[in-house]
Amino acid sequence: MQNTVPVESEVAQRALATRRQQYESEVRRLIDAAFDVMSRTGEIDPQVRDIVKASGLSNQAFYRHFSSKDALMLAVLADGQRQLVEYLQRRTAPATQPREQVSRWIEGMMAQARNHAAADRTRPFAVNGPRLAERFPDELAASRVELVETLAPSVRSLGGSRQDAAFICDLALARMNDAITHRRRPHPDEIKQLISFCIAGIRHGT
Repeated sequence: MQNTVPVESEVAQRALATRRQQYESEVRRLIDAAFDVMSRTGEIDPQVRDIVKASGLSNQAFYRHFSSKDALMLAVLADGQRQLVEYLQRRTAPATQPREQVSRWIEGMMAQARNHAAADRTRPFAVNGPRLAERFPDELAASRVELVETLAPSVRSLGGSRQDAAFICDLALARMNDAITHRRRPHPDEIKQLISFCIAGIRHGT
């Protein structure tokens, strides 16, 4: 069959595909660099020049993708949220019983504090939670909703409600952030007690 696509369209599409790959790579490097800088400094307000230097890119590349530092911060938050949600989904997927699903979900949250690398990357956000909530209230509220929705079906299967799932999410986040902030590695017994407390709360509410 004769190719009816004009040559100029084919060439343009190849060029666009190459440019897209380049831009995606640059955005990934900037997000990773922002995580690295914040992990080293413990701050959520790094200088653009430090991020650019860590990424190995230029100011031009930065502003090609982000209109401001806040725009990059939103991308960093979204990326961290995506990784956490995907991790929780992978962790709970093998479980077939709702109680085990809830247990695995809570263990997954607390694993962020038990894993040194994850804790280092999360610490600036845990320490500066109030500042983040003030700067990005809508985005953080949407992130919380997404986290709750990863847990709610399992809680409902145990006879609980979405509000029960929200309470568990808030408690797990608070315990995780407290451990990360104080550089404390939660003991397995603490996690077991947290799981028992949460599941008992669901049953008490039914």
